[in-house]
Amino acid sequence: MDMENKILVGKIVAPQGIRGECRVQTYSESEKDFQKFHIISTKFTPEQFHFIRVLKPGLIIAKIDGFDDRNTVETLRGVELFISRDDLPKLKENEYYQSDLIGFDVIRDNKKIGTVDCFQNFGGGDIIELDNGDMVAFAGSVVDLTNKTIKVL
Repeated sequence: MDMENKILVGKIVAPQGIRGECRVQTYSESEKDFQKFHIISTKFTPEQFHFIRVLKPGLIIAKIDGFDDRNTVETLRGVELFISRDDLPKLKENEYYQSDLIGFDVIRDNKKIGTVDCFQNFGGGDIIELDNGDMVAFAGSVVDLTNKTIKVL
């Protein structure tokens, strides 16, 4: 899969019940975005993916055609779900997607403390994970798209 034009939007985390449904951890703004997403995966085609319902914030139930019982769905545990960047809405000036910030330098007190490796959210807000393993809160940060930096508190 060509990763250059793909955005990670979720991950299959577990089977749900015995009829082949699965739990999907979502990374999108709204769980209901999965009703319209054209999901790309290495394990199935976009036409096989079906949104069923929201289970709770950050978690949906989905059905993948051809994975019809708990055991076959178990083989999908950990599978990442993507969409094409071309399917995302156009951004306004000074707007960005978090995936655009990967590789930015993170600055605190005018010193570089690391480079953005990824973002995490464990329920208390977005966290920047740095290339050195450190994690810092994203809340209150100032993003400079021109200089590719993020100033954190």
